[in-house]
This record gives sequence, structure tokens and C-alpha cells, in this order.
Amino acid sequence: MTILVIGATGRVGRHVVEQLVTRDAHVRVLTRDAAKASFPEGVEVVQGELLDIDALRRAFDGISTLFLLNAVTGDEFTQAIITLNIAREAGVERVVYLSVFGADTAVNVPHFAVKSGAERMLEAMGFGATILRPTYFIDNEVMVKDVIKEHGVYPMPIGRKGVAMVDARDIGEVAALELLRRERSPSKLPLETINLVGPDTLTGDDIAAIWSHVLERPIAYGGDDPSGFEQSMAAFMPAWMAYEMRLMAERYVSDGMIPEKGDVERLTMLLGRPLHRYHDAARALMAS
Repeated sequence: MTILVIGATGRVGRHVVEQLVTRDAHVRVLTRDAAKASFPEGVEVVQGELLDIDALRRAFDGISTLFLLNAVTGDEFTQAIITLNIAREAGVERVVYLSVFGADTAVNVPHFAVKSGAERMLEAMGFGATILRPTYFIDNEVMVKDVIKEHGVYPMPIGRKGVAMVDARDIGEVAALELLRRERSPSKLPLETINLVGPDTLTGDDIAAIWSHVLERPIAYGGDDPSGFEQSMAAFMPAWMAYEMRLMAERYVSDGMIPEKGDVERLTMLLGRPLHRYHDAARALMAS
């Protein structure tokens, strides 16, 4: 049977596809522009988007298992609702859904609330699903590496509670393993939630210290200022999205993203290797 990957071209999705192909899975992807997309040999490509019902139905034809990753957009919840309804219509019961750490508590943050709603939908509609809840992506640091290098400041308002940032490679591999576990099971498996975290819970000051070590010069933490962060983000993204980033940063400052007991050990056992560390990713980012 075939696994459909939605969200296959982003930082996480491409790792999901690669990990599935490496494990000899039959993979289909849905992408907006097939001419611009590049996938491993053997991956089946359907062109379309999540609000294109005809394209969705084509993508789901003959599918047994779904990986769903919704981008943060103004109509994200509509996309999730429609996709899960079309999945049900196509007879798909096995799903791995990429949610977010703390989705059920940080409901004032729009894309957290969306993902919490999708989680409830998966449960209420009786899907056999793995809900993956990643923390902040280490890979997001590509957006701020020039600021760090040129201005000597780590600008993300991470706060002083701590965030266990996770590497997209770890997310992608866990997702692939869960997709294959559900795909290959003789019967539908029960719903399960997995927190995806990094091995180190780091504060803003901790991260600045790592960058100081990597660059061999002092790097300062920019401080706990979600309002200033919003103003910076508004320079290159829509105002509604910059405001959402502010709300998310306020959660970092007030609550952090701290693993639950056993999260790191569970992921290490599942992957059969150590989790990727922030320090190593920072070093690789500056070498790229």
C-alpha cells in the first residue's frame, strides 16, 4: 500500500520522505508545484493543494496511511478539517499528525489552537493516529544566523524557563517509524501522543553561550522581549503572523518547552541513537 505525505517539501517533510524511501516504503506526495519539487526516485507526485478537493481526492486514491503537516497559514484549520474529512471519505484510518508541544495548553496561540482542534478531530473521528508534538525546531535558527554573526546578539526571546529544541532530522525519522508501524500493523492501532524534544533544555542565556563558543567571541542574549520580536518579524511577514509569533514567544517566556519525564529516553530508545544536539547544529549552520 501507499503512504501519502502532505507537507513534503519543508524542513520536516523532506526528512519524512527520505526516511520512508530509505525503508523501502511506497510514497506519494501532494505538492503545489510538481515542476519545482525534487524527491527521491520512485516517489509518486500529485500536484495540488489542501483546498483543492479534486486534487485531494486524487492524492488519497489508493492510500492506506497519511502523514499530515499543515503550514502556518490563515486558513490552516480549514485545511486540516477538509484533509481529515477527505481521508475518512477515502477509507484512510491510519494517520501520523504533526502537532506542536503544548497544543492543548497554549490555546491563545492561533496555530497551537488549530493543532489542538485537529487532535480532537482525530480522536472524535476514530482515526488510529500518532500525534507528534515537537518543540521549537533547531532548524529555525537559519533565520537568525546572520543576526547572530553580524550583530553579536541571539535575538529569539526564548526566556529563562528553557526550551528543549528539537532537530528536524529527529522529527522526520520518528514520523517515518510511526508511519511504518501503523502501515504494517494487521489492524488499526490506538491513538498515541509523542512529545518530540531535544536532549538539552536551554534558556536564552544558554543558547547565547553556545553561540559564543561556536563563534569564539561574545554573543549576547537579546532578552525576553516578545513585543520587540513582533516588530522585527513584521518587517518581513504579514502583521497577523508576526503577532502570532509574539504570542508564541510569550509562551516561551512564561512556560518554556520543558520535556516531561521520560521523553528524551523514549525518543532515544525509539531511534536507537542519541538525539541531535543544539551545539552541533549551530556549528554545522555556521559552516554552511
